Amino acid sequence: MTNPSQNLFAGIPANVPEELFETLVAAQGVRIERIVSHGHASPEGFWYDQDTDEWVLLLRGAARLQFENNDAPLEMVPGQCVLIPARTRHRVAWTDPAQPTIWLAVHFRSE
Repeated sequence: MTNPSQNLFAGIPANVPEELFETLVAAQGVRIERIVSHGHASPEGFWYDQDTDEWVLLLRGAARLQFENNDAPLEMVPGQCVLIPARTRHRVAWTDPAQPTIWLAVHFRSE
């Protein structure tokens, strides 16, 4: 089986009216996705509450993640990553409106 290479910075639309979620790889127990934000944030009062762990790496741009149990948002810059355990309520508090913010997210179930 041939697996063509991909460029995570290619194919980003000039206009991103809503956050863009693209599954890059899906296999038993794991999903890898590229997320593109451009000034997006989670709606007020909305919290992600996922049943899988999520490891997320910020590739480009800037963002702030908010965790329900922590008043101070986590400032994300390129190269920074964070592991979000399953059932950890979190939200995107802010992403840079001046440029696309590109994330690589790996969703999986820990043992």
